[in-house]
Amino acid sequence: MEKQKAIQIPVRLFADMYQLIIAITAYGEVDMDLVKRIDRQIQEKFDAIRKRQLYTESKMASTEEEREQARKKYLEEIGMHPDWIWPAGYNHEEKRTEIGIER
Repeated sequence: MEKQKAIQIPVRLFADMYQLIIAITAYGEVDMDLVKRIDRQIQEKFDAIRKRQLYTESKMASTEEEREQARKKYLEEIGMHPDWIWPAGYNHEEKRTEIGIER
């Protein structure tokens, strides 16, 4: 059996989840504000995990093409404006020289 990876969660999320379980088991009540807060925190965690996976793939994929695709997905995921996404290996100094901009 493959060992599952562990993740860390903020103490606030853990406390909210515990509070929800206690409220349901002890009182049979569900605080929908608490459920929404937990849902938002879990979604944020999943988003962070997804970004980390894309970043890792952009560095570790077996082919240059796969790395470049993952890099572009990662930059899009973090909200990088498309005009600022340069091709991998882009040489800024070479481009400056080419268009006549001196440093």
